[in-house]
Amino acid sequence: MVLRGYVPTSEETLQTLAALRLQSLNSDFSTQAPFPRLEELFPPHVLHARLPAPRRRTPTKCRGARLRAGLLAGGLWGQALAKQRAERDQRLRGRLREEGASTMAAILEKWKLLQGMGRPEAMAAYVALVREWPGFGSTLFDVDLRASPLGASPQRLWLGIGAKAVSLYKPGEPEPLDSFCYGRISSFGASDSSTFRLSIAQLLNTYLASAGARQPPRPREPAPSRPDPAAPPQGLCPTAGPWQHRPPVGSLHS
Repeated sequence: MVLRGYVPTSEETLQTLAALRLQSLNSDFSTQAPFPRLEELFPPHVLHARLPAPRRRTPTKCRGARLRAGLLAGGLWGQALAKQRAERDQRLRGRLREEGASTMAAILEKWKLLQGMGRPEAMAAYVALVREWPGFGSTLFDVDLRASPLGASPQRLWLGIGAKAVSLYKPGEPEPLDSFCYGRISSFGASDSSTFRLSIAQLLNTYLASAGARQPPRPREPAPSRPDPAAPPQGLCPTAGPWQHRPPVGSLHS
């Protein structure tokens, strides 16, 4: 989970976890000890996130239809683009090697500080650091959230299945967007091979209660002196519309 990025924490903590893993595998630091690859110690996506995002360049418009047609026909423009991509990829690979070497050096320095720590102690310290995340112990799934068939585009989230609740996380965020204990889930099930539906019965009531709390109280109107024949009898609630009986259903696409 750590290497796949499912434990949101700081880079400093990730480096400490990598050092503890080395201490557990190889004991004290030694240049003769077998050394795993960096991707076996540190999440690769963290290094890739440091790289600059590729800039989208609009092709330069050539003046004159003849010149533009000649460039396209001769393949010069395609060759120029291919050369630019190759140069950009080479620069990114070089930058990635630099970031990897810097991270590895930081991990080694932390490994040296663990001299004398036994394997059980290193494993216990590793687990203690991971347990600091509130979602520790949950099984996480990458999902697309669709709040409504007619809503906006799906949002990429983590679905955490824990012992007491189901939680939704924004990838990389330590705190959940929301958690639902199993008592609040009125129904669940798979509608097809890639869609899992959860019906939260209390979600609409919570929304209505919070919306009512934000509205200022209305002044009371004086009671009419004579009863209105068209008014409903006292003590009876008006007929609920169909929307009041349908809790919203969220579709989670794995």
